[in-house]
Amino acid sequence: MSSRAPQDTGHHRLWSVDEHLADVLAAVRPLEPIELQLLDAQGCVLVEDVTVPVALPPFDNSSMDGYAVRTADVQGASEEFPAVLMVVGDVAAGSGELPTVGPGQAARIMTGAPLPPGAEAVVPVEWTDGGTGGGAASGMTPASAAPEGAGGEVRVHRAAEARAHVRARGSDVQAGDLALAAGTVLGPPQIALLAAIGRGTVRVRPRPRVVVLSTGSELVQPGEPLAAGTIYDSNSFALAAAARDAGAIAYRVGAVADDADTLRATIEDQLIRADLLVTTGGVSVGAYDVVKEALTAAGGGSGTGDGEEPQAGGVDFRKLAMQPGKPQGFGTVGPDHTPLLALPGNPVSSYVSFELFVRPAIRALMGLPASQVSRPSVRAVLKADEPLGSPAARRQFLRGKYDPEAGTVSPVGGSGSHLIAALAHADCLIVVPEDVTSVEPGAELEVVPLG
Repeated sequence: MSSRAPQDTGHHRLWSVDEHLADVLAAVRPLEPIELQLLDAQGCVLVEDVTVPVALPPFDNSSMDGYAVRTADVQGASEEFPAVLMVVGDVAAGSGELPTVGPGQAARIMTGAPLPPGAEAVVPVEWTDGGTGGGAASGMTPASAAPEGAGGEVRVHRAAEARAHVRARGSDVQAGDLALAAGTVLGPPQIALLAAIGRGTVRVRPRPRVVVLSTGSELVQPGEPLAAGTIYDSNSFALAAAARDAGAIAYRVGAVADDADTLRATIEDQLIRADLLVTTGGVSVGAYDVVKEALTAAGGGSGTGDGEEPQAGGVDFRKLAMQPGKPQGFGTVGPDHTPLLALPGNPVSSYVSFELFVRPAIRALMGLPASQVSRPSVRAVLKADEPLGSPAARRQFLRGKYDPEAGTVSPVGGSGSHLIAALAHADCLIVVPEDVTSVEPGAELEVVPLG
């Protein structure tokens, strides 16, 4: 690959993967917090400590369907000598007016219903005759079918300790407790807790809006017929799906033809809805590498643009010491200096580049801590028939299948950067360091699971 591209002045050197990532992350600021409804906040990062306004549960309540009783009345009760109690009413979940349970009395109570005054324990319905005068009950007659079940007598066949089958007020959380700390990512359990303590909205950093543009006059949208010399646009679908997977709201723009003016106009149009722009293709040194042409024409790639054009922030094109994904571009565009990452066009190169650079940028925009920005890696033993070759002074990323139980990893497909079928069957990236040119089967390697 020639390094004589006119736009590359001052950038002949090879950048390391780590230097390029650090450069990207240094330019990305977390998005400003907003107040969102609970379900809209799913996947977002909380920016405030949330304390509990009310104890959970807010009152002593029953954990069983059964009868609320006084312990003295059921002491020594057995099948042979049951305790016979007068039923004074029903207590359902949501009941307001509660009957008082006096000596020799019981109240039918449902799961989640408040413990009525006077009662000290709950005996499950299975420990009683259910008020039928027969043997052990298997359940209660529905209230609508048997209003008389709330009166009459019930026989209790077993004793109950104080507080048996009673969930104490505040046994989940107490008022004033810290429910969720700032920095928590809101998943379903966290949203459940927020709803349970009465929070309808919450302050979070919003999901980043990521616009994905693929470039190339040869690209056709899936579902349309292929003409000679054309291929389907898979990159914009892969990267939009990956952006969504990383926690972003993704907007996919159909392929833009190889024309610098068209690309500049498209980028300008998209800035209104972008916190981050991702292009794929057109970043190498060919005559039709339109992304490079479009984004270096006005800003010169130097970051000294005049602020009037969308490309004025300056996009720097560089070569990285990695395979696949050597050509990369990064900078900011537009009046708000929106970050733009220009990825190579080969499908595997673009996907690997997304994992290494775009995903961390999205996670940084979300306000996640540095430790959660990149995917965690593991060590695994290479399981292969022959040694893996790797170019000198390049960090290589190969597709692989990782077996966490065995602690092994096997390569999938070859090292070609166009082999998209192999990528679909891989679940990890195998990392071969810059100073290693051959890895023997049985050697230990760094592996980045993609699940």
